[in-house]
Amino acid sequence: MDYQQPKQLKIGDTIGIIAPSGIIKNKAAIELGIKRLKEMGFKIKLSTKLYEQKNYLAGDDTIRAEEIHKFFADSEVDCILCARGGYGAIRLVDILDYELIKNNPKLFCGYSDISALSAMFLKHANLITYSSPMLSGDFGREKLNAFTINTFINALMGKSIEQEVIGDNTISISGISWGGNLTTISSLCGRDFIPDKKFIFIIEDINEPTYKIDRALEMLYGIKEFRKNIIGMVSGDFTGVDNQTTLEEVLSEYTKKLNIPLWQGLKLGHGEEKITFGIGSNCKIEGNKIYFNKLLDE
Repeated sequence: MDYQQPKQLKIGDTIGIIAPSGIIKNKAAIELGIKRLKEMGFKIKLSTKLYEQKNYLAGDDTIRAEEIHKFFADSEVDCILCARGGYGAIRLVDILDYELIKNNPKLFCGYSDISALSAMFLKHANLITYSSPMLSGDFGREKLNAFTINTFINALMGKSIEQEVIGDNTISISGISWGGNLTTISSLCGRDFIPDKKFIFIIEDINEPTYKIDRALEMLYGIKEFRKNIIGMVSGDFTGVDNQTTLEEVLSEYTKKLNIPLWQGLKLGHGEEKITFGIGSNCKIEGNKIYFNKLLDE
């Protein structure tokens, strides 16, 4: 079955803001991010539960799941942008109504902990979502990053996105782009979440020692469907990793075990610069360039 590509973003659309993961700690950043999105020409619809709190979560699981359902079902909302990541999305994946999401496809955006939702939406609602900057840490930061914001707008408007990566420039592969935060993706092990199509695995992480990155990859390697459908790996930023050399050795080991090519240097992660790409959309790597939203026969 083909994945659903949601309607493209346009100026004047309404962006809904929800908090499906961690507690909102920086209200000033939220307000600044909203102000900037409005200045770009978008309308904003805020979740009434945005500032809910339960320990480290932005409200209990039922509240956060209900807000996801509510915003997908809301015909006024064209795009859903997550306020922040943190932790908590994985607690929702078994209580979400995927039929509701499937029947109300729309742009859904976020990264880090939100990777769990993106993976499950693709698998169970056939919905392409977007690994993208979020409201608090990106749109609400003191100084906007032009690359981050421009690729967000362009990707959601359906434009082709490309960036140079480091690897073997004689190799060319095509598939769908899939992945996100590595440890979040690996935490889904035990559930049904691996794409049915051939995919290029795109990963990033933050403040994880190399042995935990190794463990996350080993957990995924143990899944038959993962080994069958992965055709390449692209590494973004691993911010705060304890040993960059060892990390590169670990990534190389797994790509050799999987018999797939490895590229590095993608602008993706928890830093200021991050590319926006579709989870489940067309992806091509050729001549050390990665192309998102590009027709695979181009």
